Amino acid sequence: MAPRSQPTARQVRLGTELRRLREAAGLKAREVAGLLSSTSAQMSQVEAGLAGVSGERVRRLAAHYACADEAFIDALVAMASERAQGWWEEYRGVLPPVFLDVAETEHHGAYLREVVTSHVPGLLQTPDYARAVFGYMVPELPESELKPRIEHRIKRRSVLEREVPVPYETIIHEAALRILVSDRSTARAQLKEILRAIECEHATVRVIPFAGEGFAGAGIEMMYVGGALPRLDTVLCDAPHGTAFIDAESQLARFRALLHKVERAALPPVESRDFIHRLTKEL
Repeated sequence: MAPRSQPTARQVRLGTELRRLREAAGLKAREVAGLLSSTSAQMSQVEAGLAGVSGERVRRLAAHYACADEAFIDALVAMASERAQGWWEEYRGVLPPVFLDVAETEHHGAYLREVVTSHVPGLLQTPDYARAVFGYMVPELPESELKPRIEHRIKRRSVLEREVPVPYETIIHEAALRILVSDRSTARAQLKEILRAIECEHATVRVIPFAGEGFAGAGIEMMYVGGALPRLDTVLCDAPHGTAFIDAESQLARFRALLHKVERAALPPVESRDFIHRLTKEL
């Protein structure tokens, strides 16, 4: 089988976890290649996400690496055994791969916890709000590229509205709620959409008001995605060059601590809902 030319973030994560297990066992790729009747080059492809690996082979490798965490092994086997393609695949070749990776990561999340300080979270954006955000890019996107970006952003909300939704909690700074990315009509409709999501129990929303004390994290923005196990958590951070996928345990611990700090500054859900109601009336 030819190597994948563009593995997904989830395929890369599986390979990364297998490499971490091997390194923890103090073994080289060439030392375990024979176990799978493979070569060190092929093992490297598997660990880079460039080649697939069966669930059976994952178990054989885990046993060889003396991994005794059965729940973790089962989670890796589940990742290796995934065959169904999600709705985001229809955008392959249309949007940059990172858009698809974000949707896939959210789809498989055990829970989603987000912090935003400059824009309304993508999972709660209206089409008009999303159009204003994407339309601000330089150089400006033609309609042929702008339209699929908006469609993809709205479809991401399916994780909140499916039969078994992914638990989602977001903390939004008042600045993100007040910034007029377009006009007042768009802003009012966006606030009403957030309230609709709250009332439908699609999302838990907490607000950090300008008047709140003890918040010095204006630059903190993240999506914390819970994995099947804590060691399979992922943090998504937007950057000028694109979205970064962070999974090193030391970094995950850092973002967990930051998340706890931000939570302490946010209003409770009921007070946050009332706060957004007042902002809506002001527009």
